[in-house]
Amino acid sequence: MLHVCAQNCSINGVPAYLVPVLPASSNASASSMDVHVSMVDAYASLVDVALVLTKALLTTLFFLTVISMWAVEAQELRKSFGDVQALRGVSFSVSSAEVFGLLGPNGAGKTTTVRILTCVLKPDSGSARVLGYDVVEQPERVKKQIGVVPEEANAYPDLSAWRNLVYFAQLYGLSKREAERRAVALLKEFGLYERRDSLIRAFSKGMRQRLMLCMALISDPILLFLDEPTSGLDVQSARMIRQKILEAREDGKTVLLTMHNMFEAEQLCEKIAIINKGKIVEVDTLQGLREKVGDYRVVEFAFDKEPGAMPLEAEKVGEKYRVITRDPHSFLCEVVDFARDSGLRIADLTVRPPSLEEVFVKLTES
Repeated sequence: MLHVCAQNCSINGVPAYLVPVLPASSNASASSMDVHVSMVDAYASLVDVALVLTKALLTTLFFLTVISMWAVEAQELRKSFGDVQALRGVSFSVSSAEVFGLLGPNGAGKTTTVRILTCVLKPDSGSARVLGYDVVEQPERVKKQIGVVPEEANAYPDLSAWRNLVYFAQLYGLSKREAERRAVALLKEFGLYERRDSLIRAFSKGMRQRLMLCMALISDPILLFLDEPTSGLDVQSARMIRQKILEAREDGKTVLLTMHNMFEAEQLCEKIAIINKGKIVEVDTLQGLREKVGDYRVVEFAFDKEPGAMPLEAEKVGEKYRVITRDPHSFLCEVVDFARDSGLRIADLTVRPPSLEEVFVKLTES
């Protein structure tokens, strides 16, 4: 006999008040009871399926929301230090899951911008949102979602790499066990595991920078801010960090880089903002930036021997001469005429679109 006596009771995990109830009769057959139990089991299975589908739907909606929103939004940011205007109305947006480069010379305002976006500084005016949170009104929410590699390494020099990393992980609220698990994985991935017990003061600059990237990744952040992460590094360390940045993008993370290295910007960034003297000059893809400087072409050429004088007002770059022109056809004719008149043979001749460095110079000059 099956009795349903209270609303809080359950049968096979299903609330009793949702289960069809058989009349309480001493004549109820065993087969009827079996049918009823089977109905309960089937209902429980349907509830499980519904819960799984609901969870999947909510997860999908969450990721669609994250993907559809800007990872970073800066609007008219201004910041002064005394009489120096570091930022003069900086505005740009960064899409989710892209590598975005903030490119400019030293003193352009890159680091000040990053310090505002990472809640280290407050702007004098303007606003910024990171992952939907206001950097002034909701700094704690921002900090929980991001990883930062500052311009100067800020690991504790008198602690080991291991203690720095585990301590930093626990600041993010990770359990000791999870912090240690992630620390082992990251130290191995970045080639530092064998030196995990060494004090940071004994590390080279390249090793410190690799550790800083480990510390930025320990909380598995959605967004990474990297302030000139390869500046002054040896070739091997710089190459490793560039590779890890690309891997982070493949994992769906958003990366905002500051840099003045044109080569790295071309290699890493899907979109680039050129900043100069505290103002954004242009924001676009590399191809878009090239188009903005007009139909310029770079002509590079070399002769079989050195000419007696600098040819055609060209710039000497290594063993070649270089000119940026809107009319490559006419200029090529001039090169041929110059070579013939000077008794020279053309050893090399290339016409190409302008590099990012050449685009940068054109845009900042204008």
